[in-house]
Amino acid sequence: MAITFRQLEIFIAVAETQQVTRASKRLLLTQSAVSMALGELENQLGGPLFDRHGRSLLLNDRGRYLLPLAKTILHQVANIETVLTEQHGAVAGVLEIVASSTIGNYVLPFLIGAFMRMHPEAHINMLVVNTMTAEKLVASGQADFGFVEGDINVESLVATPWFEDELGIIVSSTHALAERESFVVPDDLKETSWVMREEGSGTAEIFTKKLGRHASLLKVATKTGHTEAIKKAVESGVGAACLSMLTVCREAEEGWLIILPIEGIDTSRQLWIIQHKDKIITRLMAEFLNFCEVVAKEHLGQECLSSPWRLQALLNKVKINKDLNP
Repeated sequence: MAITFRQLEIFIAVAETQQVTRASKRLLLTQSAVSMALGELENQLGGPLFDRHGRSLLLNDRGRYLLPLAKTILHQVANIETVLTEQHGAVAGVLEIVASSTIGNYVLPFLIGAFMRMHPEAHINMLVVNTMTAEKLVASGQADFGFVEGDINVESLVATPWFEDELGIIVSSTHALAERESFVVPDDLKETSWVMREEGSGTAEIFTKKLGRHASLLKVATKTGHTEAIKKAVESGVGAACLSMLTVCREAEEGWLIILPIEGIDTSRQLWIIQHKDKIITRLMAEFLNFCEVVAKEHLGQECLSSPWRLQALLNKVKINKDLNP
């Protein structure tokens, strides 16, 4: 019996989750179906692909050899299906994207909404995760591409610069630093408690990198996995935080939070669009990527990308310019 694509898909799921139970949940199959397919694949290949350690299945040398080959095969099959079934008329289809917290919560929802109004037959699903998880989902083919703010560490991915974001220190209106014009490193670090994102967050990684040797002075009061929770904690007086300017525009306008530039440190950071290097770009993907690039190039300030009415005004301007200069 020949090896099937389904067997390879099951093998990859078990390799990544290290358990038949988790793999079956990911693939929406029964545990017995996963175990049977895995057993058949090992029989066909003449030996085991995993070492059993309690309930965990860890790749052995044979499994580690097969894993990248299996992923490449499934990527190529997906590309063939895309090329041969894509509609050539309207911009249509279902796009699966992932985005790290800042971009996914404060920028892309407005861009996706505007794009889908322009192309009613296009549907875009978005999962918001941290940068590390976004890399894994794009690398495994579970997402068509991702939007992230952290450094890229996966060899199979290519990253395209999108636009630059700016980080700032935020404090509550009653914080001891609220009356200051800037945050001074390292002096103010010693006197400040911090609310930080979890491990794997692009924002947290970049902030600590920019602090360099001074990062050891950070006194972390609490960690949380969501920007909104960080803002609420800062607002309640738990401590200060470092966040993207895109995330705090409205709170700053209302006076609930104070934004302090960081003195003596370049706080700009590059936002990236990532995709698998072997993935074929469909018409829908190309149209959405082009739309995002045009908006990033034309925007009058980062704040307009996190404001639906300012974004719409920008899109109207871009459309007018395009009509005047076809």
